[in-house]
Amino acid sequence: MYTAASAEAAAQALDEFERSAWGQKYPTVTAFWRRAWDRVILFFALPPAVRRAVYITNAIECIHSQLRKIIKTREHFPSDDVATKLIWLALRNITADWGRVAKEWREAMNQFAILYEERFTDAHAGR
Repeated sequence: MYTAASAEAAAQALDEFERSAWGQKYPTVTAFWRRAWDRVILFFALPPAVRRAVYITNAIECIHSQLRKIIKTREHFPSDDVATKLIWLALRNITADWGRVAKEWREAMNQFAILYEERFTDAHAGR
């Protein structure tokens, strides 16, 4: 559904999902989407580049997963300072390769600048 070209195409994809084996196995998923449909269709008013940036952005979940993995291997921490230092070092390592921007992000940023010109400043363009 996320990659559908329009709200109508997304509705058709939802209908197809509902008829599929997955839809039959998880009917609450379809019911949830239908209850929230008036909010879901707002997503399709955005340009495709912005939609892609929105639905594939999972940086926070990625960081959380990596931090959990690091913390899970320790049984306990002798002090809060040790825990804080471990998390700081982990975040430093996790963010070390953030130098490159996702290829879709530049196009999305251009669309954000057009759509939200009054809220989008030159300060955001360099990020």
